Amino acid sequence: MVEKWLVALQVILAAIGVYQFTLSLFGIYRKKKHKEYEPKKTFAVLVAAHNEEAVIDALMENLKTVDYPKDMYDVFVICDNCTDNTADIVREHGWTACERHNPHQRGKGFAIEWMLKKLWEMPRQFDAVVMLDADNLVSPDFLREMNNDLCSGARVIQGYIDTKNPHDSWITAAYGVTYWYCNRLWQLSRTNLKMANFLGGTGMCFENQLLKDMGWGATSLVEDLEFTVRCVKNGVNPVFNYKARVYDEKPLTFKASARQRLRWMQGHFTVARRYFFPLLWQSLKERNLAKFDTALYTITVYTVLVTFLLTGYMWVDAALFNGPNFPTLYEYLPTWLAVVSVVATCAAFILALILEGVKSWRVYASLITFPIFLLSWWPITFYAFFTQNNKVWSHTEHTRVVRLDEVHGKQVS
Repeated sequence: MVEKWLVALQVILAAIGVYQFTLSLFGIYRKKKHKEYEPKKTFAVLVAAHNEEAVIDALMENLKTVDYPKDMYDVFVICDNCTDNTADIVREHGWTACERHNPHQRGKGFAIEWMLKKLWEMPRQFDAVVMLDADNLVSPDFLREMNNDLCSGARVIQGYIDTKNPHDSWITAAYGVTYWYCNRLWQLSRTNLKMANFLGGTGMCFENQLLKDMGWGATSLVEDLEFTVRCVKNGVNPVFNYKARVYDEKPLTFKASARQRLRWMQGHFTVARRYFFPLLWQSLKERNLAKFDTALYTITVYTVLVTFLLTGYMWVDAALFNGPNFPTLYEYLPTWLAVVSVVATCAAFILALILEGVKSWRVYASLITFPIFLLSWWPITFYAFFTQNNKVWSHTEHTRVVRLDEVHGKQVS
């Protein structure tokens, strides 16, 4: 009986892998043109910040250079439990610093919920809300692109999350490869198939009325995924804007990266427990592929965990008991199929870099250490499973000050 369950698990994991790989192929094609509109929508740009005096200056400068009428957007920085000069720097640039002090409800989700209530009490009401992180930079056309999508009927929009420091370390390079892959062969493929895209925590835009109707309510450790699922459940599919770039600072060290990814996985387990089955039943009842795809994404954390456990079991069995002593899927499939699947997976990342026009030899050289980064998700996810009830937000310290003109040369050198 146990042997049958082991084979069944392997079949399910293989089916999910084939499904995701097939979807990724639809990201190869990119439509070059889309409808453009004159500036019509007004924006409240919210920036979540906790002790970000080292990097906030660059973003405040950057937002002054956005190619959009200055009277049609305003910037509000949420200085969440700050003990440094973040608020003073924001005010020096003429933007609004909103100071929040609540040591019992720490984290981005709580800060955003607090800020939205403040925003809705203000005399001026905006058409849409953009959310950024303090370490970000945005492309000059960012708000114009958000305006285009809003005028086209979109209500929730995710911009293209890029990295501003891919050459700092092998870890930042790994993040860069991951995000280029996800933008091209994950997000864009779902755009081409008219399915729901996934919010990435920054570079997000929301119709103000939708936020008022739904409420924020996303206070888990992965507020972006939680709000994505709530939107899809309510029939609102987030869209992806390929041209609206937001540049994010990635952790420099493996330790900082592991801590950040542990928080993501802890929060992912929470969202999976809360939303997978309701969304799955809803997708089957409505025969809605977008909802099914989103439900499947919520349990990605479990597929990573099960893959790790099965692989670990196989290695231990082979090393200590001269295995395999349990049935594997490969017994029923030709050997060449396993080789093809591994090669195809590796080729997908290289293809994504080529499609995205990455020319930096250092990025391609980083592919040598990239498998270490991928494999490190396994123990991180395993540990997250046993600590998933942790609700304490772990702040990622940002120190890398980069200006937009420096970012533009990152893929070439």
